[in-house]
Amino acid sequence: MENNTVDNDFDDDLYEHHRFVAGKGQSPLRVDKYLMNLIENATRNKIQQAATSGNIFVNDIAVKSNYKVKANDVVRVLLSHPPYENLLTPEDIPLDIVYEDDQLLVVNKPAGMVVHPGHGNYSGTLVNALAFHFDNLPMNSSERPGLVHRIDKDTSGLLVVAKTESAMTYLAKQFADKTSEREYIGIVWGNIEEDEGTIEGNIDRHISNRMQMAVYPEGDKGKPAVTHFKVLERLGYVTLVSCKLETGRTHQIRVHMKYIGHTLFNDERYGGNLILKGTTFTKYKQFVDNCFKVLPRQALHAKTLGFEHPVTKEFMRFDTEIPADIQECIDKWRVYSKAQTIEEE
Repeated sequence: MENNTVDNDFDDDLYEHHRFVAGKGQSPLRVDKYLMNLIENATRNKIQQAATSGNIFVNDIAVKSNYKVKANDVVRVLLSHPPYENLLTPEDIPLDIVYEDDQLLVVNKPAGMVVHPGHGNYSGTLVNALAFHFDNLPMNSSERPGLVHRIDKDTSGLLVVAKTESAMTYLAKQFADKTSEREYIGIVWGNIEEDEGTIEGNIDRHISNRMQMAVYPEGDKGKPAVTHFKVLERLGYVTLVSCKLETGRTHQIRVHMKYIGHTLFNDERYGGNLILKGTTFTKYKQFVDNCFKVLPRQALHAKTLGFEHPVTKEFMRFDTEIPADIQECIDKWRVYSKAQTIEEE
C-alpha cells in the first residue's frame, strides 16, 4: 500500500498559514491540487515543496502531495515563520476619514488600495495605514485590527473601522444580522430589462478558476447571498445601477451581476474588460478603449453606508460622491448613447 504521509513530529514551533475544511461533497482530490484551488498566488511547485518539507497537514498528520483530500478533512499549511500579514508594519499613508469619534471611524477607500495584508500585498494596505494613525485597534476574528468588513482592492468607497472591542462586537453583529445598509453604484454591460430586481444564489469559489467566485443556485455549496439592484440610468450598451447588499460575500456584486448576464464594466477578473455589448465598428472599439483608459478598474463604488452607533444607538448614514474616474466614464457613455439615439431617429 502506498504511503502518502510524511515522517514529521507535530512541531509546536510551526505557524498556521492556511486552514481549510473539505466540504461534505468533496470527491477525492490530490492535496496539492486542492490547495492550488484555494490559495491565491500559490504555484503547484511551491505547494509540492511545502509537502516535501512536511509542512502540509491533514487531520494533524503531515502528508505528501499525492494525499487524496476527502470530505471533512482538515487541511492545514504550517510554516516555520509567522504569516507576513501578522508582521504588520505601520505606514504613513494618508486616510480620507469621513467621520471619527472615540468608538469608530468611517474611511473612504480609494481604488487600488488593498484593505488588509495578504499574499502578494504585505504593504501599502488600509490596515498598514490604520496601524500608523491609531494605537491599540481591536482585532477582528481574523486578527486584523479595526476591520468590521472589507471591499475589494479595485472597488472604491466607504468602510467602517472599530476603535474599541465593544464597537467591533456591536458593528460586526449588525453586518451578520443584515441590519447595516450598504449601497454600491456600478456600471454594468448591457441594458437591464427590469427597472429593479433581486439576485439570489449561493456564492463559493469557482471550481476551475481559483481567483474567481461563482454562483451555485441549487444545493448546499457556498454561502447564501442576496443582492437588490435598481436601474439608475440606461446608457445604451451599458447600464448605471445601484446595488444594495443584504449579505456580504466575497465579490458578491461582481459575481451576481455576471450571473444575470450583466458583468461589471472593465472588471478584468470576470471578463468585463472585453467588449461584451455593442457594434463591431472600429470607432466603437476605440470609444470603449478610451472608457477603459479613463476607468482602469471595475466600475464599482461603495457609495452609501449605514449602521447603528454602538454607544448612542443613533442610526448613522454616510454618503460619498461618485469618484472622478467612474463619473468621467458615465459622462462619456451619456454623450455616446445620446449620439446613437439621434442617429437612429
